[in-house]
Amino acid sequence: MHKKISRWVKDKQQGRKRALVTAYDYPMARFAAAAGLHGVLVGDSLGMVVCGDQDTLNVTLEQMCYHTRMVQRGAGDCLVFADLPFGSYEKSPEQAWESAGALLRAGADVIKLEGGAEMAATVAFCAERGINICAHIGLTPQRVRQWGSFQRQGTSDAGAQRLQHEASVLSAAGARFVVLEAVPDVVAARISREIEAVTIGIGAGPDTDAQVLVAHDLLGLEVESPPFARRYLEAGQQMQDALAHYVEDVSNGQFPPRRAH
Repeated sequence: MHKKISRWVKDKQQGRKRALVTAYDYPMARFAAAAGLHGVLVGDSLGMVVCGDQDTLNVTLEQMCYHTRMVQRGAGDCLVFADLPFGSYEKSPEQAWESAGALLRAGADVIKLEGGAEMAATVAFCAERGINICAHIGLTPQRVRQWGSFQRQGTSDAGAQRLQHEASVLSAAGARFVVLEAVPDVVAARISREIEAVTIGIGAGPDTDAQVLVAHDLLGLEVESPPFARRYLEAGQQMQDALAHYVEDVSNGQFPPRRAH
């Protein structure tokens, strides 16, 4: 087993929590590593927070490889997760394996894919061939057009049972990690206790084995953030203020300063 992953497994067994954040470029990965983050996720969320799209569906595998290369250079000891984008893995296990290989060559340690029990055969195919897989259930952003909105999952008894079944099947198929997004706290806690895979929560309460947040939400770079995200900084406003100050200094002749010859 990958040495970094074995530490995650050991921490799950001993009840120690791990923290991840998204990163899309070298500077963010470098800051994350210096701050002591345990992992960085090159998420297809870049389609929304970097490219300005309404969802993640336009992100390509080529883009994911490009951003993964940048992140890997700055990630240090962080475990690097990378998303398989929409359309790059759903057709067959073989397609998923080929796309995952591209991300591995770009520097990813763990490959994340969305979907429930229907993806178990794909997870098993990749895992048997040496790829570390992170499954993703609950709210799956790549299926937002199917759902109609970014809505919480597993809120009914039937929905909760479905999520528990999916998590169990994916873990048994060889997924080393399972992301639980926008599911009730009690459901996420139960799944985390029951499966071998390390659970990573986002909007899933405090009882998962690890937590992940989109960096732009954490840093206040988005105008609005999801209700579950904590804004630790209002960097967006600070950046805007700094840029406005620069404009003012240029307009008033205060920048650049005059130098004596």
